[in-house]
Amino acid sequence: MARITVEDCILEVPNRFDLVLLASHRARGIASGEALTVERDNDKNTVVALREIADKTMDKEELAESLLRGMQRHVEPDEPEEDEMALLMASEQWSEIARADADAARSAAEDRDDRRSSEVDSGESSKTLKFRNSDLSRSASGSGDKQDG
Repeated sequence: MARITVEDCILEVPNRFDLVLLASHRARGIASGEALTVERDNDKNTVVALREIADKTMDKEELAESLLRGMQRHVEPDEPEEDEMALLMASEQWSEIARADADAARSAAEDRDDRRSSEVDSGESSKTLKFRNSDLSRSASGSGDKQDG
C-alpha cells in the first residue's frame, strides 16, 4: 500500500494539530500492544495510526477521549454516598474531639512542668546552696586534716 500523508487524513480531522495529537496517541497505544484495526504492511506505528484515522477504522471521538484521559493530571473523585458521608462526618467529629483532648493534655503537662520547674528553682536553690556550703566546709576541713596527717 502506498504511504499515507497528512493530506489523506485532513478530511477526517480538519485541524492538523489535532490530527498530530490523535495519531501520536494512537501510535503510542499501538507500541504498547493495542490491537491494530488495519494491516501493518511493514509500516511503522505512526503510519499505521494515520492509516487507521484515514480509513475511519478508529472512532475519532473515542480516540480523542482516550487522549484527554491520558493527559489529565487530576481526576475529580465521585461524591460519596449518604451512608459514606455520615461515616466521614462522624470520623471528622471524633478526630476533632481527639485533637482537643490531646491539646488539653499537652497544655496540662506544660502547666505541670512549669510548676515543677518553678518549685525546683525556688525550693531547691536554697538546698543547693546549703549542700554546696557544707561540701565546701567539709572539703576545707578535710584538706586541713590531710595536711596534718
